[in-house]
Amino acid sequence: MEIIEKAPAKINLGLDILHKREDGYHEVNMVMASIDLADKLIFRELPQNDIIIETDSSFLPVDRRNHVYQAASLLKEHCRIDKGVHIEVTKRIPVAAGMAGGSTDAAATLRGLNRLWELNLSLDELAELGKKIGSDTPYCVRGNTSLATGRGDELSPLPAMPACWVVVVKPRVSVSTWTIFTDLAVETLHHPDIEALEEAIRSGDYQKMVASVGNSLETATTAKHPIVGQIKEKMLKFGADAALMSGSGPTVYALCDKYSRAQRVYNGVKGFCEEVYIVRTLEGQLEI
Repeated sequence: MEIIEKAPAKINLGLDILHKREDGYHEVNMVMASIDLADKLIFRELPQNDIIIETDSSFLPVDRRNHVYQAASLLKEHCRIDKGVHIEVTKRIPVAAGMAGGSTDAAATLRGLNRLWELNLSLDELAELGKKIGSDTPYCVRGNTSLATGRGDELSPLPAMPACWVVVVKPRVSVSTWTIFTDLAVETLHHPDIEALEEAIRSGDYQKMVASVGNSLETATTAKHPIVGQIKEKMLKFGADAALMSGSGPTVYALCDKYSRAQRVYNGVKGFCEEVYIVRTLEGQLEI
């Protein structure tokens, strides 16, 4: 038996860092949305009780360091499964990009193995398990558009964001999320208006949405990696309705209401960076 599961990337439409918590994490207020840039995972049962991961990415480990391995191991332990699985991961989401590539692969693993092994766990149960893997994993279990608070794992579903084109650019730099947060001076941060962004999405107001996007971490990452700011400037120059860094970076995305405008932005940055994509927003909740 073979199960195929899609693992969509996420972008942060809004990311506000409020304060550092007693547990060492930061309290956040975020709006996240899924886009149609996705990895593909194929699950096949094995006769022996092993977890074997195969991937086309030379950047990814295939042992316990991999979020896919962690998700499979967690589900096996939680449900007392004595079966093996071979998981084939085809990467399209850029690695270490601020787009939850590892978390969405873990979420797809929870959904895919839930189907393969006929466990009949609900999305809520899978999301609760996902908290043990990473803060973004519970969101990625469900996908679509959500308000995320706490560490980013307390979710309130929103209507799908207004449909548009998204130009995604991943520069050739690596950003250490740990370093960005360790050096963060919360009192100096810009705080985007998450409430206005939420209102725009609820009312389906595209113009208000693009006027309200914002990311508290953008200044901190741009100070260490100026290319993030340079990409954003180019996107706006070539006609993007909005341009913003996703997560802690370094990926920058542009929102465009027309394909012709998205194509112009794409052409304008393609010579500047190799990893450039035009995709649509992804509407509708992911299915079990």
